[in-house]
Amino acid sequence: MTVTLHDAGDREELENLVADEKNAGQRDRYRCVLLAMDDLEGDEIAECVGRSPRFVDEWVGRYRSGGIVALVPRKQPGRKPKLTAKQEKKLKARLDAGPREEDGVCTLRGKDICRIIEEEFGVVHTLGGIYDVLKRLGYSSLMPRPRHRKNDPAAMEAFEKDTPLLSGD
Repeated sequence: MTVTLHDAGDREELENLVADEKNAGQRDRYRCVLLAMDDLEGDEIAECVGRSPRFVDEWVGRYRSGGIVALVPRKQPGRKPKLTAKQEKKLKARLDAGPREEDGVCTLRGKDICRIIEEEFGVVHTLGGIYDVLKRLGYSSLMPRPRHRKNDPAAMEAFEKDTPLLSGD
């Protein structure tokens, strides 16, 4: 393979990067380019670094088109969220307000939030996907145990005092 240097100091910089790199995959990318500079063929380079010829062709090609900077893989963008930023803001406000009377529950669970999103925004989410949305919005899946709206703390305390097994008498 024939590789021309982008900058005069690229070879020395690549050698330093190979020596210092802790990530084996990234180190192999640098080594592929170095070996290509030594006029080795793609199959020989692949055998030396223990990778496929396709790996070698891809990373040597990236060096040719963009230099050493192109050898660092870019973060993949991922899938576009189903809810817009505006909808996420509305959802966050809705969740912070707590459950409504028409929700019929004392605390909102994942399947309740899926239903709310479908009814209010027309977006269908899976149960697993909704937990990713909640994490992105800054919510934790750990919550205190919900208390029923008819809960009476005074009655509970009286029960604890008057019950022989719990009173310690």
